[in-house]
Amino acid sequence: MKQRTWAIYVLFILAIIAGIMALLDAARYMGWLPIAALGEMKFALPSAVWIGAIMSAIVGVIWFVVAKWIWDLNESGRLFVLVIAVVNLIVLVLAILGQTTFQAVALQVIINVIVLVLALLPSTEEAFRG
Repeated sequence: MKQRTWAIYVLFILAIIAGIMALLDAARYMGWLPIAALGEMKFALPSAVWIGAIMSAIVGVIWFVVAKWIWDLNESGRLFVLVIAVVNLIVLVLAILGQTTFQAVALQVIINVIVLVLALLPSTEEAFRG
């Protein structure tokens, strides 16, 4: 019988947080939120970046689906969380190489690194295999 470890609970919570952050990024791409802060919403779309917004929204939905898989201890959940965390880290590194400051992506980098570490723990792997 499969049992959730503390790492599974933390992975579940981090997946939800990562999904919310991806949706906030989508709102920033659309110009609804300021780039550097989570302050007031601005509903002006003159400089909307539609591709970035759509991709961030898709990533947010994927994180929520992965959170469900993690909660259900679906074996695909662990593999998918590893893949999406690595892809996110690659995209964040590319953003840093561009014009984005590290401070702007630091929280996302930290969350993705913690997700990777927790997903690679032997106890986590064992919990998914049950």
